Amino acid sequence: MNSPVEDEGDVHLRIAELARELHNGQGADDRQIASAVVQAAVMDIPGAEHASLTVASNRRSIESFASTDPLALLHDQIQSEVLEGPCISAALHDRIVRIDDLESETRWPAYRARALAETSTRSTLSIQMFTSQGAIGALNLFADKPHAFDLEAEDIGVVFATHAALAWNSMRKDQQFHSALANRDVIGQAKGMLMERFGIDAIGAFDLMKRLSQDSNTKLVEIARKITTSR
Repeated sequence: MNSPVEDEGDVHLRIAELARELHNGQGADDRQIASAVVQAAVMDIPGAEHASLTVASNRRSIESFASTDPLALLHDQIQSEVLEGPCISAALHDRIVRIDDLESETRWPAYRARALAETSTRSTLSIQMFTSQGAIGALNLFADKPHAFDLEAEDIGVVFATHAALAWNSMRKDQQFHSALANRDVIGQAKGMLMERFGIDAIGAFDLMKRLSQDSNTKLVEIARKITTSR
């Protein structure tokens, strides 16, 4: 948990350091990166006791991507079931959503009723984190006392979410680039094998793979992998 007397400059330095760590996290998958983000959020954002990262491709497709503990996960599960709540609103519409006291909250009545009945949470802060390939994420912070989050928490949370999102998207682009290179190598290898096996040129080999892909409704790279692994 964060320290209330910590200098804000130190927090920003740690956020920048986290961004560098995420960017350099070669070999880490999306879940590992998301877990690092929520753990750091509890340490660096004032008032936060629990955190989660929600990914929503639309209002009816909501997933808890990472959480610090069962309580944070439960909030995501409740909102996924009732299809409303601050995490969903931040991800899809409002960018920043704060609940100062669940007891007096009037928005999202289905979520409010279950959150009060099933959790100890009294205040929340949700911040839209990234937009990538049709999916939108929200960083969600929870606290057991009311009025745990203020404008300072919002400001630091936005900086934190922005750095994390930039690092996340950079990492995913790197992954896509390396995946594209690997796919190109497999397709090139498959073309060479077809050229040798059937005495055709590179264009003919590629056309043959395209026809196999279309006829079987299978991705071209999967056809190439089957060719390279069959002897």
